[in-house]
Amino acid sequence: MEGKNVNLEEAIEQLLNVEKQMRLAGDVAATKKAVTEILQLCFEAKDWKSLNEQIINLSKKRGQLKQAVTVMVQQAMQYIDQTPDLETRIELIKTLNSVSAGKIFVEIERARLIRRLAKIKEDQGLIAEAADLMQEVAVETFGAMAKTEKIAFILEQVRLCLDRQDYVRAQILSRKISPRVFDVDPSKEKKKPKEGDNVVEEPPADIPSLLELKRIYYELMIRYYFHNNDYLEICRCYMAIYEIPAIREDPSQWIPVLRKICWYLILAPHDPMQSSLLNSTLEDKNLSEIPKFKLLLKQLVTMEVIQWTSLWNLYKDEFENEKNMLGGSLGDKAAEDLKMRIIEHNILVVSKYYSRITLNRLAELLCLTVQEAEKHLSEMVVSKALVARIDRPMGIVCFQVAKDSNEILNSWAVNLEKLLDLVEKSCHQIHKETMVHKAALKM
Repeated sequence: MEGKNVNLEEAIEQLLNVEKQMRLAGDVAATKKAVTEILQLCFEAKDWKSLNEQIINLSKKRGQLKQAVTVMVQQAMQYIDQTPDLETRIELIKTLNSVSAGKIFVEIERARLIRRLAKIKEDQGLIAEAADLMQEVAVETFGAMAKTEKIAFILEQVRLCLDRQDYVRAQILSRKISPRVFDVDPSKEKKKPKEGDNVVEEPPADIPSLLELKRIYYELMIRYYFHNNDYLEICRCYMAIYEIPAIREDPSQWIPVLRKICWYLILAPHDPMQSSLLNSTLEDKNLSEIPKFKLLLKQLVTMEVIQWTSLWNLYKDEFENEKNMLGGSLGDKAAEDLKMRIIEHNILVVSKYYSRITLNRLAELLCLTVQEAEKHLSEMVVSKALVARIDRPMGIVCFQVAKDSNEILNSWAVNLEKLLDLVEKSCHQIHKETMVHKAALKM
């Protein structure tokens, strides 16, 4: 064993002398060859300690060529999977990481190394450490990295932040990816780079395609919005997943997604965007495959009061069945929020048909107590969903049509015009009376 070590050291010493001569002479090809042979000798001898030492020593040599460092890092990365144990693997990754730190010409290799180290930390259950490691690298500034690899890296950063429940940082990182990037047609992108452009490297084989990344992105965004119970944004994420060709072609995939779209549309608070999405979803031909949900959406579009008890009895099983389907359950508060949305819908319906109504009658139509009806109505007025006034001593609600600023200004202008007309007519009448009296006096 000692003889082997002596032979290895002698061989390395000879190659180091060759490497020094070639490096000082500025011979790139020969320096690269000498460096790779030194690493190969250490690898073949399975002397991992020497391999780490040689990588550090060679990178610190005076006037070391960039090309030699790049080749050395790339070659050593191939040995990572062939390390005998986890400790040796982590040591080799850390060595390569320290060598590549701060060097732009090996920034892609460093990003890949950090990703592998973060994966190891995650497997060990150290989610916070893995997330901190990944956040050190800003891949969006790497010109030579393939677009899909950049997106995959940022999505990994977002996922680890969500796993450690750091929702603020997850949102900041997710904004580095524009949803428009997923709609680009890869066949139309330029193939040959122009002179002076950065040469973009091919992504590794394990990087998913752009459409697969689109799905991963929206699934992560669903996790983020689920934390805030932002039902409308969750719905829009599912709509984006629903538009992926691979999903649209397979009924076993698009039916669960369309079900989720319907549920989250109903759970979303009433506003113009929700209303627009509701109507566009109703026009989808695929909705006829799930008639129960088509009927449910039609009920919300129709200006009629919905009886909560009968609706819940009809859809309770479907609602609870969602936890066994793609995306899991709709959330802990979903059942309460569904009831709230039905109440809001009913109040809007009542406001369309009545200008004045007693609180007792309103409570009767909503199947609520007077106190609950007043509470929900007040909340809707505060959120500006409708305009109403409650005369509590008389127990009467007066609904008014919401006016925008232009309508209010126009009504003021009309009122002023009427006032000026009256003033003019009054002046004319006074003047007329004065003339009549003057004529009478003269006679």
